[in-house]
Amino acid sequence: MDNGRSRAAMVTGCSSGIGRATAALLARSGWQVYATARHTEVLGDLEALGCRTLQVDVTDEDSMQAAVQTVVDSHAAVGVLVNNAGFSQSGAVETVPLAQARRQFETNVFGPARLTQLVLPGMRAQGWGKVVNIGSMGGRLTFPGGGWYHASKYALEALSDAQRFEVAGFGIDVVLVEPGFIRTAFSEAAASSIGPAEETAGGDDPYREFTAGVLASTRAVYDRGPLARLGGDPDDVARVVLAAITSDRPKARYPVTASARLLRAVRLALPDRAWDGFMARQFPQPGRPRG
Repeated sequence: MDNGRSRAAMVTGCSSGIGRATAALLARSGWQVYATARHTEVLGDLEALGCRTLQVDVTDEDSMQAAVQTVVDSHAAVGVLVNNAGFSQSGAVETVPLAQARRQFETNVFGPARLTQLVLPGMRAQGWGKVVNIGSMGGRLTFPGGGWYHASKYALEALSDAQRFEVAGFGIDVVLVEPGFIRTAFSEAAASSIGPAEETAGGDDPYREFTAGVLASTRAVYDRGPLARLGGDPDDVARVVLAAITSDRPKARYPVTASARLLRAVRLALPDRAWDGFMARQFPQPGRPRG
């Protein structure tokens, strides 16, 4: 405890990417980090830095309750919660089975929401706490082929906005971090989530060309296209998280990378139909010949 405040930071989704980088930086900065993942055997390097590891599946109530209780038993409260665990379900909205769409929301929305519910009583009791939700620029704009993912990130934005007001009077800050293109395994995971379109009445796949375009675009913007140069690394996000939790008055939102700032500005400047036209130059549009 520091002036009665717990310095225990719980970070979800630490098996790779942003979660791993954030846990490592917070540990090096003097926080007692609880690094969580569904499979803790991949967290050995974080243990070597002094992190404690916990098995957490954000779609499983028992594992979330047990993890929070472990921290409370040692520190009286979770001082910082970084809700990072998440994934991208890609594909045309029509073609994604609802079971997969529900899984997207369970992981990206209901998991963070439930963990936040579990840590808030301890934060209130000590009169201080930080909840950092790793959102996305995709919670402020939408790319074709990512409807379910964007819907989950828009939902996380709305919950964060509501809770920021609801808990501020208890000394608790809710912060959104909105990364743009981050060079991790995210693009490959997003691409691999695009399955074959469900069979339509005619037995044909009306989204075949579109799906191929989404695959190519997803890989290009992260790996080799012109926008890739405006991206960043997991460490860029970790540094923003550290700045947010050490600020006495953190911002409500922190866009991360030039791609996030640029594309948010473009989306704000363009009317909806103009944005659709901009997207039509980046993606093949289903049902309409390109060119």
